[in-house]
Amino acid sequence: MRLFRLSPNIYLIRIGDKEVRSIKYRLMIVMGYLGAVIGAGFASGQEIVQFFVRYGQPGIYGTVWTTFMFAAAGARLLYLAHAQKAANYQDLLKYLLGDRLGWLLDALVAGFLFLGISTMLSASGAVFCEHLYLPKSMGISLAYLVVVILLMTGRKGLICSYNILVPVKLILMLIISGYVTFFVKSHSIGSYPFSLSGENTWSWGISAVLYVSYNFSLAMVVLTQYQAITTRRNGVIGAAWGGFALGGMVIVNYLALCKFLPDVSSYQVPMLYVAGQVNLTAKHVYTIVLWLGIITTALANAYGFTQRFTEFTGLNYKVCLILCMTMAIPLSMQSFASLVAKIYPVFGVLGVSIMAALVYRTTKDISAELYYRLMQILHGFKEA
Repeated sequence: MRLFRLSPNIYLIRIGDKEVRSIKYRLMIVMGYLGAVIGAGFASGQEIVQFFVRYGQPGIYGTVWTTFMFAAAGARLLYLAHAQKAANYQDLLKYLLGDRLGWLLDALVAGFLFLGISTMLSASGAVFCEHLYLPKSMGISLAYLVVVILLMTGRKGLICSYNILVPVKLILMLIISGYVTFFVKSHSIGSYPFSLSGENTWSWGISAVLYVSYNFSLAMVVLTQYQAITTRRNGVIGAAWGGFALGGMVIVNYLALCKFLPDVSSYQVPMLYVAGQVNLTAKHVYTIVLWLGIITTALANAYGFTQRFTEFTGLNYKVCLILCMTMAIPLSMQSFASLVAKIYPVFGVLGVSIMAALVYRTTKDISAELYYRLMQILHGFKEA
């Protein structure tokens, strides 16, 4: 980056090709992080209600805490992925937890990725049935085809899909959430934001930790794919940017949902209700946002599980992709709500284990690196 003086008061900043490439790769990681986390649960508003809005006004502290945790966890993950040259989440799990426990968590993650495919297909069917008044099978079939087509080229397809779908989803979501947050009059009952949850108001801290942990398992599957195409510096910075962007989205959605307390607490898809308070067009647009959220989460689940299934069976990747997606269809016929209730809590416990191991390992490695550099500096002073 260079600074050129055009006149006494006017300067021109010229960004070189290297800086442009760095920004490009960092933004790619941002899109991957956002695409993995902002799925059906986030876009629906249900996650934000359950983890933050339920605590009323103190929930805002949870959203801020979540922002810093997402940024720190993402940066630590990319730092470790580059340090260990881990091109996939399996290698990273083995390093974090050892061969035996890493293998066990790898198997659990693979199982939940498969269940995640079924859950997202079911969610697509629910959107078509409940909001578009079309057959559930149509929603499942369309999601199936889109995921298979986009992932046919493997990692390249995953990253390219995120670079296209995630910006569209985020722009539409921000337009509606931002408009509600800043321009729509609050409908909440005066003291209700203080007493929505009967739990200790300090519980927002634990809730924030659980929220980040439960989302980070899937984010890990996606973010490790960027190790092979970025430098460590770009990876760490891009993941930190993505974490702060995620936190910003959480805060905006929290503020929008709080304006419609206590009504939003009784809806399966609170953000569709909020969008409907703007106008019917906004509600239809947000239905698209919700479906794109389902697709991006399905892409992460399907790619992660197919990659694992391919290594296990030795079959061609494309064949495995079609097999995995097809095997997920029977379970997707069940209720979306029942699948979420059974699968996601256990996925959250798994996420806590991975987050704890990540914090321990990266803290240990960074401390060792800093100590080594400090010893080098002190040794240099002694020689001088």
